[in-house]
Amino acid sequence: MNLTQRLHLSNPQSPTAEQSTMRASRSALILRLLTWLALGGFAVGAYFGLVYAGMDVTQGNIQRIFYFHVSAFSGGSVALFLAVVGGIAYLRTRNLMWDRLALAGVEVGLFLSLITLITGMVWARPIWNTWWTWDPRLTSAAIMVLTYAAYLMLRGAIESPDKRRSLAAVYGIMAFGTVIFTFIIIRIRPDTIHPAVIGASPQNAEGGFGMTSSMKAALGINSFIWCCLIAPALVWWRVRLESVYERANQLRVEL
Repeated sequence: MNLTQRLHLSNPQSPTAEQSTMRASRSALILRLLTWLALGGFAVGAYFGLVYAGMDVTQGNIQRIFYFHVSAFSGGSVALFLAVVGGIAYLRTRNLMWDRLALAGVEVGLFLSLITLITGMVWARPIWNTWWTWDPRLTSAAIMVLTYAAYLMLRGAIESPDKRRSLAAVYGIMAFGTVIFTFIIIRIRPDTIHPAVIGASPQNAEGGFGMTSSMKAALGINSFIWCCLIAPALVWWRVRLESVYERANQLRVEL
């Protein structure tokens, strides 16, 4: 009888090596399926945004970047919310799995937020005749990105693993306020030139801006794909990578 079997007999609820292997295989299969769905979904979303949606009569084809700009922000918000979930769960349980989720959520959310900023700059150049302006919405988005970049710097500056994870969890929870503020600022500030896509704003009491049915379909499909497929797949892959990195460090210490 090997050690794994003896441990299982002493604690019948603990998984055996075979059960752990089967669980890992199922997890890998689901992740591969989600990855392929995300890749296929991105292609479908690109078709709807670049081909299916009608061309904006005022802005022309440059407006099509809007579908990726908004969807990247939506997907990034989902990833950053997962970081909040991971941070709260880690503070309650001290389980390293939740810290991995928090770190993965921040890194993926930061990456998608950078896509939002870059696509916004590309869109602004021909429409506003500038790459960047200190508009309230753009400023809040830049502050959000810098806030989460500081999260990564905080993790790298603290040597104690337990203290690093705890402080990062608290920071990640509080930092989500910048995401909420970035979302609502165009709905409360009358001096922003950034339009509100959904809901009323000081610039447009009726809510949103004029979109045809094909534009609404392209936006809805892309938002769903980025929020429900692309962002979760990226976070999951990052969690697995962090798990492998931690095991490698443990082996290095043992050797």
